[in-house]
Amino acid sequence: MPGTTRAEIRTLKVGRYVAVEEPNGSMSAFKILSMTKSKPGKHGSAKARIELEDIFTRQKRSHVGTVTDTINIPIIEKGSAIVTHFEGEWVKAVDNKTYQELTLPKDDSMNIDSGGEIQWMEALGRYKITRDH
Repeated sequence: MPGTTRAEIRTLKVGRYVAVEEPNGSMSAFKILSMTKSKPGKHGSAKARIELEDIFTRQKRSHVGTVTDTINIPIIEKGSAIVTHFEGEWVKAVDNKTYQELTLPKDDSMNIDSGGEIQWMEALGRYKITRDH
């Protein structure tokens, strides 16, 4: 899938990100909250249970698989931008490095003003404001 790489579950660590397919068929990016591994049984391989949190919706879920399974790892872009204006539920900003205009969903829990600087994150084609300055 574009925007992802693959890695074995055994190489994952808490605080990193994974991309898991949702029931509706789309992929979502998740942050690893915790991870437990079981020992291999007499007729099976070791299993890993990963507790995840969606980085956009904050919903929690778990994923179970063998430690030798591969899983998608999202390629996450981060940057900072200057807010130019607001359009309804959207924040319009200009990226500080590329000078490209960004359209980001408004986060009411943050104090965002026109002319202020924000930090943003993008994964799998979705954007999120991660911090206001």
